[in-house]
Amino acid sequence: MKVMSKPLWVENTLSWLNPVAKESQEPLLFDRHLLWLALSLMVMGLVMVASSSIPEGIAISDDPFRFAKRHGIYLLLCLGVMAFVVQIPLYWWQSHNAKLLLLSGVALVLVLLIGRNINGSSRWIGLGPINMQPAEFAKLALFTYLAGYLVRRHEQVRENLKGFLKPLIVFFFLAVLLLAQPDLGSVVVMFVTTVGMLFLAGAKLIQFFGLIFTGVVAVVTLVIAEPYRMRRVSSFLDPWQDPFGSGYQLTQSLMAFGRGDWLGEGLGNSIQKLEYLPEAHTDFVVAVLAEELGFIGVCAVLLLLILLVSRAMKIGKQALLAEQAFAGYLACGIGIWFSFQTMVNVGAASGLVPTKGLTLPLISYGGSSLLAMSIAVAILLRIDHELRLANCQAYKRDAHG
Repeated sequence: MKVMSKPLWVENTLSWLNPVAKESQEPLLFDRHLLWLALSLMVMGLVMVASSSIPEGIAISDDPFRFAKRHGIYLLLCLGVMAFVVQIPLYWWQSHNAKLLLLSGVALVLVLLIGRNINGSSRWIGLGPINMQPAEFAKLALFTYLAGYLVRRHEQVRENLKGFLKPLIVFFFLAVLLLAQPDLGSVVVMFVTTVGMLFLAGAKLIQFFGLIFTGVVAVVTLVIAEPYRMRRVSSFLDPWQDPFGSGYQLTQSLMAFGRGDWLGEGLGNSIQKLEYLPEAHTDFVVAVLAEELGFIGVCAVLLLLILLVSRAMKIGKQALLAEQAFAGYLACGIGIWFSFQTMVNVGAASGLVPTKGLTLPLISYGGSSLLAMSIAVAILLRIDHELRLANCQAYKRDAHG
């Protein structure tokens, strides 16, 4: 009788259950730790969105799980897109990075022309029952373009000012379109990630510090130019000076952190989410998390995010050492993006930085943000897969002479 061999997916599943792999087994060709980290954050996000959005769901449509259902549909969509994106080879992203950037630029123009105005900002394009936020995809498109540019013009970036300034001109045009929405938070995230990628590419320190100084001056100027931004900064410095006005959102968030203490009030027992804290399931979901699961719960979520970022940076380092520069720069860019956006989101909710409309990666409610970051995770999985495949093939060639 002929004995059938196990399918690859069965062997991979068994290897997850049995971490002590035999030497005779083939090595896994994907980073299961990265995958589990992303899935864990998605599940935690679904739980917290379901808990924090109940009062708003009842107020809008008398459905306590209105936003949880929508978030669950977004998650299923994201998993399907991830399964598709992980099959796309990296050379496709490298060869089409300019087209992706152009497409994102067109979308940013369209949102200014036909976008939906919500809370005074035109950041969304209506696609039937859902709203798409082009800014989230523009981040990924810019970082993909920068990775390709740093490969093509690596020597110019390191040796002369012209090569250093070219990608900044591209960033400037995107920043103008984003500020017209207005969306200063996305501009700051894109700027910091751009600076980080240029630094990794070996830009001269004098140019690097000059760019940081210029960016700080620009941000300060933009804050001073808009009264609502000045109110955010003043409320950040002393939110209790106007607790029912400009400082209302931050004071409510701080009360949520204070009530949470070490272990929290218990899942579902938040008081601040009962329409006291605005945007409880989006920008300030970490405040509800702190109130219900306490300091320990927040630390657990931040640990998952730190581990995910560290995996991204490790994959980027391995790619650079393997002389796969595009993959290395892109993976590091994604890691910087995730880490800085996490820092800004948690910092804003806890009063460490001024309030910005940025989501907590893979946690907050928001289909566009969730989809863009899921695509980024899928790209990381693809980079790691191609690195492992190359190492596996090299090992087999050496083993067989």
